[in-house]
Amino acid sequence: MTVDSSSDSLSTPPFRDPQLPFAKRVDDLLARLTLDEKVSFLHQFAPAVERLGIAAFRTGQEALHGVAWMGPATVFPQAVGLGATWNPELVRRVGEAVSREARAMRARDERVGLNVWSPTVNLLRHPLWGRNEEGYSEDPKLTSAIATAYTRGLRGDHPVYWRTAPVLKHWLAHNNETDRSTSSASVRPRVLHEYDLRAFKETVEAGAVAGVMPAYSLVNGRPNHLSPHLREHLRTWTDDELLVCSDAGAPSNLVDAERYFATHEEATAAALLAGVDSLTDHGTDGSRIVARVKGALEQGLLTEADIETAVRRQLSVRFRLGEFDPRHDPYAGTAEFDTPAHRALAREAAEQAIVLLKNDDGLLPLAPDTRIAVVGLLADECKLDWYSGSLLHRSTPLEGLYERFGADRVEFTEGVDRVRLRTAAGTFLQVPFAHAPDEARGAEGALDPALLSGRTDLPPLTADGVGTEFALVDWGEDVLTLRAPDGRYLSVADDGYVRAAADQPGGWVVQETFRLEPHRNGHLLRHLGTGRHVRVAADGVKVAGAEGSGDVFEVITVERGEEAVTRAARQADVVVVVAGNDPHINGRETEDRTTLELPAHQRRLLRAARAANPHTVLVLTSSYPYAVEVTRLPAVLWTAHGGQAAGTALARTLAGDVSPAGRLPQTWYGSDADLPDLFDYDVIGGRQTYLYFDGSPLFPFGHGLSYASFAYAGVSAGAEDGPVHVSCAVTNTGDRTADEVVQLYGRAADPSVPRPRRELLAHRRLTLAPGETARVSFEVPLTTLEFWDVAQGGRRLESGPYDLLIGASSEDIRLRTTLHLDGTPAAPRPVARRGLEGADFDEQWGVAIVDRTRTAGDAVTPAHDGTAELVYRACDFGTGVREMTAQVAGEGVLELSLDGGPALAVLTPGTPTADVYAYTTLTTALAAEGVHDLRLRLRGPLRLAHVGFSG
Repeated sequence: MTVDSSSDSLSTPPFRDPQLPFAKRVDDLLARLTLDEKVSFLHQFAPAVERLGIAAFRTGQEALHGVAWMGPATVFPQAVGLGATWNPELVRRVGEAVSREARAMRARDERVGLNVWSPTVNLLRHPLWGRNEEGYSEDPKLTSAIATAYTRGLRGDHPVYWRTAPVLKHWLAHNNETDRSTSSASVRPRVLHEYDLRAFKETVEAGAVAGVMPAYSLVNGRPNHLSPHLREHLRTWTDDELLVCSDAGAPSNLVDAERYFATHEEATAAALLAGVDSLTDHGTDGSRIVARVKGALEQGLLTEADIETAVRRQLSVRFRLGEFDPRHDPYAGTAEFDTPAHRALAREAAEQAIVLLKNDDGLLPLAPDTRIAVVGLLADECKLDWYSGSLLHRSTPLEGLYERFGADRVEFTEGVDRVRLRTAAGTFLQVPFAHAPDEARGAEGALDPALLSGRTDLPPLTADGVGTEFALVDWGEDVLTLRAPDGRYLSVADDGYVRAAADQPGGWVVQETFRLEPHRNGHLLRHLGTGRHVRVAADGVKVAGAEGSGDVFEVITVERGEEAVTRAARQADVVVVVAGNDPHINGRETEDRTTLELPAHQRRLLRAARAANPHTVLVLTSSYPYAVEVTRLPAVLWTAHGGQAAGTALARTLAGDVSPAGRLPQTWYGSDADLPDLFDYDVIGGRQTYLYFDGSPLFPFGHGLSYASFAYAGVSAGAEDGPVHVSCAVTNTGDRTADEVVQLYGRAADPSVPRPRRELLAHRRLTLAPGETARVSFEVPLTTLEFWDVAQGGRRLESGPYDLLIGASSEDIRLRTTLHLDGTPAAPRPVARRGLEGADFDEQWGVAIVDRTRTAGDAVTPAHDGTAELVYRACDFGTGVREMTAQVAGEGVLELSLDGGPALAVLTPGTPTADVYAYTTLTTALAAEGVHDLRLRLRGPLRLAHVGFSG
């Protein structure tokens, strides 16, 4: 029984009654909470309400590819690697395992949350995005298929209660870390509806999503935390109460970084009214958020009903998680953690994520007696990323090859440059190994680097006449790490001293990276975490103070990495070069890449291996694509960082124990010249992703080879009963059991507007024995073939022929057929009746889409040089118009012309204002009739919202 403080008698309050619907229980609990209690719930860390027996609750637990940040847990491949499996059923099982471990971990540590902030469904539009590793694919269909599977696994299969409550990240159109809190993506209506919304929409509609998290960035000039699409779209896709959780610090950003509002009270109120329900700000301290909400209430910016709306959504999630029904919650006793099944699943996922990019002359798989040289900077690494848990088990490529082929047949060379750093005084930097604390040593007295990271009780580096030989790695862009012979990385602690004290580079601000800067006859050594130079002081090596200067060091190279690689390669039958990235360096949250190129250090090692032994296999282990010269390489594989079983999975694949069947989830471009600007979100106009890119990629979307071969035959297609039905027969014509990923693409054969070159409609991963044939069938809803018709302001299926393409990748098409579909014919824009929205253009040059008001609507304005042009095709002026009106703000000039002719109308605001939201209506005479292409030219900082016409 529970004491109900609103009653004089002991009773079981309705919100505790599991026989009642959740909605009634939420209403009852809301009615019992005071206004102060409800306000306190709006912070990420909602306090307990002891008088009602309600425990504290926090939103947010990272679980992108395993439970993260809470200690050891099963680590699965990175999200982009899960996308590369093209296997929703596998990913569903991964999500299920992750949620089981979250429940098991919470049972012993109440800090582990059940509202998980995963998965990330931002589309991998641009491969230089620092968070490429967190998404699944550049394609919305594949992304939604994988995300839906993962959320279903996270949710569980009980009809009432959820194992965990997944929140999708990051709403909306977020693909740059550079200036991510202040930059705005221009997302035209077609891109919004056909691309960026789709991955969210299809996943939410599948019914396993508890909410979303807005991105730090802005879309069309408006912060995502104020997105009108939360109300206009997201909440219309499901009847469930969706919980919108802010990103960390984003509520304050509305004032501090974005300067969108003058006060935090205004900003907080606007975010809540837009649909944000939980405010993640100021860590565990909710007092400032509470003060802001109360200030907004006092100023009349919010009502208690607005607060209740947000709290209701939070409580809905808590009820679904079984918080108030511990005896009925089917997941309350979950204890599965690091089970044999989870370990096997981690290996299976790592194996299925491996993509065989090239395999000339059947170099792979390797025979059991092959003598292998495994070389490269990642050959003996099992790298984690920012959203990983700690490793319970660890398998590197080297360890996997030792296990599979035998240590006597595998030789290892890392390929680091070995250097000494000499001071101007003639001494060398020295690591004082002898003084490592006893508690940092393992059972046999060996140093355990994992016990050293971040310590300040270790002695700092010194300078003496002998010095230490460091392993130097240049990770590109002159960002390097220095490692002591015992495996410890040089790092800088809060006290400013340089120590060999880190197991791996990592942390929100990486303290293990440096840069050598030429200076006089040597180099200054800059510590990138603090931005300061290194100097030798009387009490040890430290970074200089704010006004101090660093010492000049001479770099004495003891051995170049390629020298060791050459020696190893010459003695082997096959060389396996393991290259790629460290997920904490050059491409991660807060930091975009600047190039597709493999870092120069690794290019040196690859060239040396290939020159010494033509039988060289390149294994790229990375969070993102590279532009690599592969012409003279007989075999190339790619895998995302594969988690705890990465090395075993790679070795089994190289040995042929499993046939690779991963497929690329995004286009691999041949060079930086193929890339659009990082901030250009117009995938249509910018010809981006495989959907529109008309160049020659290094490897296309969906590409991946096999050790088997497959024949496709017998395509059939029809659409008599509504959906399009497509099928074909696939036969394994090889000599081993293997998986094939059958991919169905479609395209409008004669579109009236630019449409994708081809677009993934469906796919199926299946296992076939040698000689086995399977009939693969797909059902494609007609809505999948629709596009957003800006002329009519809605989705439309265009009548006409559609090509259906079946194959092994977006470019390897094996079968094709064409269907004629009956849809709605194209029609001119009825501009005489409803005018034109500024953002509903067909083509544009130099335009930025901006916010019409702080709460809703779009406008257009010149982006850079003060001039912009927009084209609106097939505008129907009917029997004739005589007047044009334009809603504009700011100052500048608006010109209108028809069919590419001279300007027919020129409008200039008479009294421009600095208020970009103060629109005025300009009017001018215009004589036009019939159908014409209309062109608008904007000059100066003028915002255009709408153009109207009248007779």
